[in-house]
Amino acid sequence: MINRRFLLASTAGLAAFAALRWLGFPGKAEAAGKFEIEKTPEEWKRQLTPRQYYILREHGTERPFSSPLNKEKRKGIFACAGCDLPLFASETKFESGTGWPSFYDHLPNAVSKTEDRTMMMVRTEIHCRRCGGHLGHVFDDGPKPTGLRYCMDGDGMVFKPADGSSS
Repeated sequence: MINRRFLLASTAGLAAFAALRWLGFPGKAEAAGKFEIEKTPEEWKRQLTPRQYYILREHGTERPFSSPLNKEKRKGIFACAGCDLPLFASETKFESGTGWPSFYDHLPNAVSKTEDRTMMMVRTEIHCRRCGGHLGHVFDDGPKPTGLRYCMDGDGMVFKPADGSSS
């Protein structure tokens, strides 16, 4: 359930971030380091939708409650929209009330973490281990057994149902 404090804080944070972007301060171009899959910005733009590019390559954030993956309840795997690496199992997904798909754990060898000091705070940013695509952030207010909440941007992922049907 969303309370007034959460709504005001998230709205103010998103407005500040949008204002910085409007003023010409771009998001980070990519996670630091070398990755198995590396492409030029032009190659990524040809492969990804504009929203996927904004999330994965420019470290953007989608509007809360805007991703269909937030409501995805089927069994399956959430994979990176950039390189198709399996990231999260549906069994670890939970309803956080934040408006973004949330998980309490990731699949083995799926993600990497970096420190994010944007928006006047320190957060732990989550990237795809294989292509470096920005996925979201992890917080320590999740459910057992990990106590973590991987708050992911749905536009940075694709869903692969366990039954093989299309998502």
